[in-house]
Amino acid sequence: MDGGMNVQSIRATEFVKPANGRVLIADDQQHVLFALQMLLSGSGFSTETVTHPSRVLRALETESFDAVLMDLNYTRDTVGGAEGLELVSKIRSMDSLVPVVVMTAWSSVDLAVEAMRRGASDFVQKPWENRELLHKLQQQLSLAREQRQKQRQREEELREAREIQDSLLPKRLPEIPGYEIAAVTRPLRFVGGDYYSVVQIDDRQTAICIGDVAGKGMPAALLMSSLQAALQPLISQNLPPGELCHRLNRILCDLTPVGKFISFFYGLLDHAANRLTYCNAGHNPPLLLRADGTSMELQAEGAVLGQFPNWLYQQSERQLEDGDRLLLFTDGLVEACNQEQEFFSEHNLVRIAEEHSKSSAGELLGLLMRAASQHCGDHFQDDASMIVLKASILNSR
Repeated sequence: MDGGMNVQSIRATEFVKPANGRVLIADDQQHVLFALQMLLSGSGFSTETVTHPSRVLRALETESFDAVLMDLNYTRDTVGGAEGLELVSKIRSMDSLVPVVVMTAWSSVDLAVEAMRRGASDFVQKPWENRELLHKLQQQLSLAREQRQKQRQREEELREAREIQDSLLPKRLPEIPGYEIAAVTRPLRFVGGDYYSVVQIDDRQTAICIGDVAGKGMPAALLMSSLQAALQPLISQNLPPGELCHRLNRILCDLTPVGKFISFFYGLLDHAANRLTYCNAGHNPPLLLRADGTSMELQAEGAVLGQFPNWLYQQSERQLEDGDRLLLFTDGLVEACNQEQEFFSEHNLVRIAEEHSKSSAGELLGLLMRAASQHCGDHFQDDASMIVLKASILNSR
């Protein structure tokens, strides 16, 4: 596997300014390792050498390196580069940004292209030219530092965005006489487009709402913040659900980009009269599970928000009884898919709720979220949120 090297001028050659990075060098021939180590050390790099692909992975798992300089041909496959190409793929799966400069004495255009396709940052042929090798290595180190800096900035921005979005959701749910309530949201990414709120309006009424912005990530999160900002003043006015959705829709039609929309459910719970008055603006129908074992959907009676400014929203009422449970959720929960692309579905929500009819609202919420997570292997395809309301009217008397 001896590809040759230019050792004679290592000390004498003037090189560009050292990058002072830590480089892991991988080759199965000691004289090649020695020459590369001398070259890099003389240019201000800190180095560590290994002779086998498995040791490369072990070193990357336990230590920090700024770059990897590695041969593509090892004893298992001395000319084809298969073992080296496999190693490139494994390194890249461990770290998407660390520079990987590959070397081989039996280079070809096809091998170079395949190495780059698998994630190699650059390619050097043996026998190498010292200045070229150092230039490529330093260039990749500079690019990687820029990428890591940008990544850190993005992560910081996302953390701040998540903190802001968390502040828009209730930090603590109000106590509702005669009822238990629990809620949770699980964004697919750092931020998401799901929204819920539970607000005590007066001594007998509590507003309960849940919404889902079309889309994912930051665009959905920005539109979700617009929903929250427009909704809060309307809730404080104690409007009937149909009127609130009408006014909210008019506001959002001026703010929502073309092709975007928001599904939304808004209910007013009169806990003194045990009556729920609600309006469903294109949202997944909440499930009302009766104490007698029957169930029904609170069907959509209006269009989604943000698209039809003149839509007139209607409202409905349901009388609640002791033991009734209301499940409000976004489609990311019921449409969570397993490997066979089967939805978790409303059917499973009802089945699990019936099997645990004595559970509290908080216990049932946990059971349902865990079941959905197990169904999809903890890989939700969308933001997933849920509110569980349970009537415990007799216990409050």
